[in-house]
Amino acid sequence: MDAVTVPAEPFQELVDHARETRVVVIGGGIAGLVAAWECAKVGMAVTLVEASDRLGGIIGSARIAGLDLETGVTCWSTRGGAVRALAEEVLPDAAIVRPRDDREWIAGLPKGAAAPLPVEQVLGIPANPWDESVRRIIGWDGTWRAYIDRLRPPLTIGTQRSLGRLVHGRMGDKVLDRLVAPLTIDRFGLDPVDVDVEIAAPGLSNALTRTGWLGGAVADVRVDAPGSSIEGLGGGMPQLTAALADRLAEREVAIHTGAMATALVRSDRRWTVQLATIAAAAPDRLHADAVIVATEESTARSLLAAALGAPEFADVAAAGIARDVVTLVVEGPELDTAPRGAHVHAVPGASRATGLVHETARWEWLAQEAGAGRHVLRVAFGAPGIAPATEGLSDADAAVMAAAEASVLLGVELDEGRIAGARRDAYTLVPPASTLGRRHRTDAARAAIARAPGLAAVGAWLSGSGLAQVVADAQEEADRLRHDALWGAAAAE
Repeated sequence: MDAVTVPAEPFQELVDHARETRVVVIGGGIAGLVAAWECAKVGMAVTLVEASDRLGGIIGSARIAGLDLETGVTCWSTRGGAVRALAEEVLPDAAIVRPRDDREWIAGLPKGAAAPLPVEQVLGIPANPWDESVRRIIGWDGTWRAYIDRLRPPLTIGTQRSLGRLVHGRMGDKVLDRLVAPLTIDRFGLDPVDVDVEIAAPGLSNALTRTGWLGGAVADVRVDAPGSSIEGLGGGMPQLTAALADRLAEREVAIHTGAMATALVRSDRRWTVQLATIAAAAPDRLHADAVIVATEESTARSLLAAALGAPEFADVAAAGIARDVVTLVVEGPELDTAPRGAHVHAVPGASRATGLVHETARWEWLAQEAGAGRHVLRVAFGAPGIAPATEGLSDADAAVMAAAEASVLLGVELDEGRIAGARRDAYTLVPPASTLGRRHRTDAARAAIARAPGLAAVGAWLSGSGLAQVVADAQEEADRLRHDALWGAAAAE
């Protein structure tokens, strides 16, 4: 009998190819960690370098008044389900939680008044201007002006991509200034005029054409609107980055902190990453078959400009606004009942702060850790074209200012003596994907990056702000890169 020859197993060849493919990820924020995980879990040899001394980027923690508190990102949007799936994959025992209180209020109304954000609204646009919850915010004159939109001839509808211009033209200044602007400025750092309706509120323009007026369009798109649209981790978001780091270590991913990438060069079909390091054990250069740039925009553009041979790539100014967030732990039994819900947005110009999040009202697990009468507040400063009011202040003075602003926003007196602990963090608030013109800007960058073999870039500057967008985008780009690296040659044949 002739001997049987067993052909080589295609899957094994792919496994071997993956192990021989070296990937360098530049940046250890959440986008870099996710991209590294996507490559490492298929067997690729991954090295991750991070310029700072810690991983996680915008996800962090700090010890304040005896509590381990989140800094930066504290939750995620449920849209798309990418973050929940990631958490369940790398942290299967984690408690994924929804807010116990997700009510929103508007503060800074005439005579220092405040009111709950109407339930029947989209981006602050009310479905029914005559509803009492709307009228108490925009007043009788605002209600009449908004109602006039219903009487317009259908032929005047047209197409308007700018949220601010759409609302101003159809419902007037009061709806724009007291309902829409507080939300877009506080949440996204965007003036309503710079928000793309088609992306921020999918279906609203089509509904406007069907119904003939903006309130009717809002009611139409809200028919299938979900309930609470955010989730978090019981115990805090830093668990996610810690779990990713652990999984990477299990896959033998080399992680170097204190290692800043200074140059990215391609030659002989391979990439070389030049590093400036502060750790003795860290290398000064790395060679790779593929590279994923996962830094903030200015650093990414600088590295990519040289890699792409396109100096003009680095000449584009990074988008975003400066924002300070002061986290306060305060003694305030009056806040136990969450008198103004979990999130208070300020009418622009009425406050030095853009708004605040009452974290112990929002999250049951945090309220239990803090204890009765003790509360965690995150007060935000910084709006489009306006530097944070806390800029130039000492941390102590910034905390006092934050407590004063919280007093106004919450309607509860919180003087300096109520502050048990505080921390100030400065960020560049990256615009969301719904920013007018952003798609053109990022599409141009993506196209240039995709032309270079074995190169990808991820992060909020490309995906838009928001953990859900950043994670989903990092997964998609890592998948594209690994597919090209593992299957590209075969596909070309």
